Amino acid sequence: MRKQLWGIMVLVAATSLALPLVAQDQLEAPFTDEVNVTEVLLDVQVNDKGGNVIIGLDKTDFIVEEDGKPIEIDSLTFYSNRVLETPAEDLRAKGVSLDEVPQDRYFIVLFEDQLSRAADAPRLVSRQLDAGRQTKEWIRSELLPGDWVAILSYDFKLKLHQDFSQDRSDLMAAVDRAVRSKDAGNWPSRIANDGAPSLATGMPQGKELRKETKRIYDALQVLARAAGKVQGRKNLLFFSLGFGDLDSFGQYRPDPRYYPPTMRNLNDNNVAVYTIDITPSGTRHAMEDALSHLALDTGGEYLFNFTSFLTPLRRASEANNGYYLISYQAKHEPRKSGYQKVKVATRNPEFKVRARSGYLYGN
Repeated sequence: MRKQLWGIMVLVAATSLALPLVAQDQLEAPFTDEVNVTEVLLDVQVNDKGGNVIIGLDKTDFIVEEDGKPIEIDSLTFYSNRVLETPAEDLRAKGVSLDEVPQDRYFIVLFEDQLSRAADAPRLVSRQLDAGRQTKEWIRSELLPGDWVAILSYDFKLKLHQDFSQDRSDLMAAVDRAVRSKDAGNWPSRIANDGAPSLATGMPQGKELRKETKRIYDALQVLARAAGKVQGRKNLLFFSLGFGDLDSFGQYRPDPRYYPPTMRNLNDNNVAVYTIDITPSGTRHAMEDALSHLALDTGGEYLFNFTSFLTPLRRASEANNGYYLISYQAKHEPRKSGYQKVKVATRNPEFKVRARSGYLYGN
């Protein structure tokens, strides 16, 4: 009898333990497969060592990773700002979609005012004026018919001197105002015409703009959100000495309060930053790391150590003659949001690849 009773007790105990586990598994089962699916679009530049755009790549040529795990690419489309010499049939045969309509390019030129910071450094004042003169030359002689350019400056607030325009005269006059730190106004010639791409329509105006752009980080975030209203890749040509703070060792460290949201706003609104170092050629300085980080994190390039500002302007322009748009599906836990880092490379290690470093997901 005792043996039978013990056996029954063991059986009951085992059953009582098993039932909650089964019930728990049944309750959890519907949630294990619940995910939020995000369509991720990454525009990717692929250039050779000379800066020439590589065309004709297909999905198998790219490696995309999230948290070190490979991602399957759904589609790949190649966009260019000109009619391609390579026959479209040859590209399609490799599985590459092709937008045969030449794409407009968008350049945002931002001069961070160095005059107030360079009272004891006349060479920096001269460099800023040189940057303006050579930017005007780039506008006059290098722009293509499908190029749109906007001109801004920053001292203690963001100033829009010319909204997106293709009028070379208006753009060159705006550059003069920007490098001389003159206030911007709402003159009709400085605001985009109806139907044209516009930054002004997405930016606060007047005193509100001053209040919202007290720091360069704020200005970059406001500018990124305004640029996000324009569809496609936007290229920010940022003339600067650098920004941010140095630690006790005199080294730059990204400010955790301001840098992450700045970088995320730029990436989320598809703005690639080409930081153009305004310091004299051959000069090293602590803030160059700030310019390098910003360019690297947004899929742009840090441009430095040159004798003519036409060199970085041409390099940024040539790098944007064509790009690949990668599309894939990413899965994230429900009711969560955050920033997902992404790594993009090609199987050919000799190619130079630039893409934004991540994207926002969730609410």
